[in-house]
Amino acid sequence: MLRIAICDDEEKQLRQAAAMLNAYLRSRPGLHGHVETFRSGGTLLERAEDTEGFDLYVLDILMPELSGIDTGRRLRALGQGGEIVYLTSSNDFAADSYDVHAFFYLLKPVGEAKLFQVLDGAVEKLNRRRSSAVVVTTGDGPRRILLERIRYVERVGRCMRYYCTDATIDSQTIRVSFREAVASLLADRRFCLCGASFVLNFQHVTGVNGQTALLDNGQAVILPRTSATEFKKAWGNYWLEERNAW
Repeated sequence: MLRIAICDDEEKQLRQAAAMLNAYLRSRPGLHGHVETFRSGGTLLERAEDTEGFDLYVLDILMPELSGIDTGRRLRALGQGGEIVYLTSSNDFAADSYDVHAFFYLLKPVGEAKLFQVLDGAVEKLNRRRSSAVVVTTGDGPRRILLERIRYVERVGRCMRYYCTDATIDSQTIRVSFREAVASLLADRRFCLCGASFVLNFQHVTGVNGQTALLDNGQAVILPRTSATEFKKAWGNYWLEERNAW
């Protein structure tokens, strides 16, 4: 089930966007989804907090009180990893949309063909993320963890600790090097090895300040001094490639 949230303070624009999103779902028989509409960023955030959030957010930018950009920032701070598509009448905020790792930025009026193309790309990306996971052996048995939910992993004693968006999970004792233990993570371009016992997920890093990586939950992680510069470069390249993909 694809959960879609649309937010626009103008009723007419909101109805038009909802009609196109529902038309998109009808045109993709194998895709089942549900569309919810919101007149303000505040009500959308309340809904996202009360539930598990949405898979796709279609946001207007120019809204009173809380703009679409600020709404996107707060969604990321809540740990919401859904894809964000901006629909707006101004192209002045394209750079700001990068700060919230938006999937795409479209100028109104938006043609159905172009919107459907962008939505296909967003759905494809969501499906890839949903299917990417690792199985961790814990004291309670094997546990499957989606890669998109892992913020970072570190070695603690002789086990690996996974800091996720919904839990902190410890593996059983590892009998190989840390690099070998996280090889399946490092095979995914979202993850970066920092020093000898630390792996961060670029997807959850909102900024890098010196030796500090800022995460989307407000947490600050201190990077090893010897790897901070390379990490910042790799993080920037990751998001640059993400933007250029569309």
